Amino acid sequence: MNQLYRWLGTTKQNIHQRLNRELKRAEEAEQLKVVLRQVREDHPKMGCKELYRKIKPQTVGRDKFFEFYRSYGFKIIPQKCFRRTTDSTGVIRFPNLVTGRELTGVNQVWVNDITYYELNSKFHYLTFIMDQYSRRIIGYSASSTLRTEDTTIPALKMALTRIRSDQQVKPIIHSDGGGQCYSKEFLSLIKGRLRNSMCENVYENPHAERINGIH
Repeated sequence: MNQLYRWLGTTKQNIHQRLNRELKRAEEAEQLKVVLRQVREDHPKMGCKELYRKIKPQTVGRDKFFEFYRSYGFKIIPQKCFRRTTDSTGVIRFPNLVTGRELTGVNQVWVNDITYYELNSKFHYLTFIMDQYSRRIIGYSASSTLRTEDTTIPALKMALTRIRSDQQVKPIIHSDGGGQCYSKEFLSLIKGRLRNSMCENVYENPHAERINGIH
């Protein structure tokens, strides 16, 4: 492999750094889809430039943001972009393990989502994880960026303290997608401890969306 890297005029370290940058961009792009869908519902007339100024993405420049904004249909009416933003085509997906499942107690299904709030003309983000049976928030994080390490990861670490050491069945963590699809840290944290589940569209995650509706 070292010979191949030399032939390409690069190093193993450079390749890994580039891959990590791409993963970070992919994480934030998936989080952007979720948040932009919400913003489009709440503020259908808010322009792209104002959105960029309020969101201020960490890994996406202005021109790339405008291109992203247009390519996912956020300029059209919210009813049409609703499904588009949760259709993570080409993204790692997990099966829906929740629909039709009857719950008998806590720590069987957790649902997680992210929502935004505006403070001093800038968007900030609230990520939460809720136990579906008890309706109790068991993990949360408030952040000023959409980076997974600032949103999903802190909320997940808080929620994981709820798992009993003698628990036999692994809880399901259910979401509508988002940057955790790409996050190596997220996947590492849930490995052997949780089962990942995703919905095909936002209507399949009604428990999380109900809380988001009152943010």
